[in-house]
Formats: sequence, C-alpha cells, structure tokens
Amino acid sequence: MEPCVSETPSRVHLDGENGTIILKLEHLQRAGSFKARGAFANLLLREVPPAGVVAASGGNHGLAVAEAAHRLGIPAKIFVPVISAPAKIAGIRSRGADLVVTGDRYADALAAAQQWAAASGALPVHAFDQRETLLGQGTLALELAEQAAVDTVLVPVGGGGLIGGIAAYFAGSVRVIGVEPTGAPTLSAALAAGGPVDAPTGSIAADALAPARIGELVYPLARDFVDRVLLVEDDDIRRAQRALWTATRQVAEPAAVTALAGVISGRYRPEPGERVAVVISGANTSLGIFEDGDHAQNGIPHA
Repeated sequence: MEPCVSETPSRVHLDGENGTIILKLEHLQRAGSFKARGAFANLLLREVPPAGVVAASGGNHGLAVAEAAHRLGIPAKIFVPVISAPAKIAGIRSRGADLVVTGDRYADALAAAQQWAAASGALPVHAFDQRETLLGQGTLALELAEQAAVDTVLVPVGGGGLIGGIAAYFAGSVRVIGVEPTGAPTLSAALAAGGPVDAPTGSIAADALAPARIGELVYPLARDFVDRVLLVEDDDIRRAQRALWTATRQVAEPAAVTALAGVISGRYRPEPGERVAVVISGANTSLGIFEDGDHAQNGIPHA
C-alpha cells in the first residue's frame, strides 16, 4: 500500500501539565479520509473480477474506492444515500466512478450495492465489515506508533472499521477509546446488548457515522480491545470543527472531529503526563461551517 496512500502527520497541539494532545491529521489522506487505507487494501489483496468493484457508502468510503479504482484502472460502481454531502458526491463523480444516489440512509445504499454485486459479478468492497478493510485501517495505528509514543487514542466511531483496525493493532498495549454522536451510538448500543444491534441514525455526522449497526467483524475487536466509548452532542462536534480551524487552520467534516469533540466537551480529560492521540479522520466538507461568523471560544491552544 505504501505507494498508494499518504503518511499523514501527527502534531502536538497541547503539551502541558495536564497531558499532551497529539492530532493525527488523517483528513490529509488521499481522497480526503482514512478510508483510502481500507479501499486500497481491498483492491490490492483481493482478486478483482473483470466487472470491477462495487461499494456502498455515506460518501468517504465511496470516494476512497473510486480513487483506488481510478489509480489501479479498475471499473467501480458506487451507491450512496441522498444524505451524502455534495462535496463527496462531486468527488466520486470526478474520479470516473459510476455513481448511484439512492435511499435515505447507508443501509439503503448497501442493499442496492449488494443487489448489483449479485447481478453483475462485481467485487463488493464493504466500508467496515471486511477483513481487508480492517487491515487497511489498522495501518493508521502502525503509522501513529512510529510517529509518537502515546498512552491513549481517541477514535471516531461509525460502522467501526477504523476503531476495529486500530484496536486490533494495539491489542491492549495502548488504551483505545471510541467517541460517537449521541444520535448515532452504534458501538455503545452493541456493547450494551452484547452484540451488534440496530441503533439510531440521526446526527450532524450521519452521512459518515450512522450505519444501522456496528460490523460483525468489528464487534469482538471492540469488545476485547476498546477501553470504553464516549458520547458527544452535535453542538460539541460543531465546536470541535471550529476549534480545529482556530488552532490549526485545518478544515474537517463533522464526523472527522467527533474524537476531538470528546476532548473539547470535557468528556475526556487527560491525566497529568498522559499522551493522548486524537484521530481527525476526514476532510470532505464545505466551508459552510464558518458562514455564521461563530468562532470557537474554548478551542485547542496552539503548541
């Protein structure tokens, strides 16, 4: 995968007596999110038929599969729901994939993609519940471990591919904490029920963090290697977007700053001397978050 994906930077943005916050800037990844890792892993590790690949996505996974397919010369068909962000839809189209916008939620797009795979023989590339997807997302943890010594990693959670890959890599050697919106608590619901169950899908981050349930392959990894899960409100996520801009002049989509919202909201407070990595996972959004002139008052200070 090394020639295909970027090594994204890890930067210290708060270093003091109450701990160190390190931002893993994965929104600078190819195609604008960590999803590129899983997409390239699938296309490089699996045998792709002449019909190419098919994927369902809230947007970022579709963008990543379209990017990987374009670079590797493979046909791709991408299904996304109507709630997908316009920036993501435009990005998929610009990479030459055959795009279908259908259904209200990710689950609707997934059903349509599965029907197409059965009819066409295309290889389905699942956004999170696929071994190769988890392997690809786990390379973020490998990269982070080479860049910085950390005690804790805060990870945004949707279907769970990212936290599953990260948790599998660290396997208890580093504390892994999930952060998800109160309106889309897929992992929280699964851990409470003892397995994947349907959860609500309403949040400002719904286009990226609101599948119906956590992945079947993801769940045992989360159960065994995720320390706990924090819930944040949509207002916390909006504040985190603005705080990231104030401190770093980086723009990220709502889902991407969910882990940072865990810190901004005070739901996670580092211990003295603790080194906490916060994954910023995607950048595929518009600048509309700044149009109201609101600015973060309690952001992350400059290093």
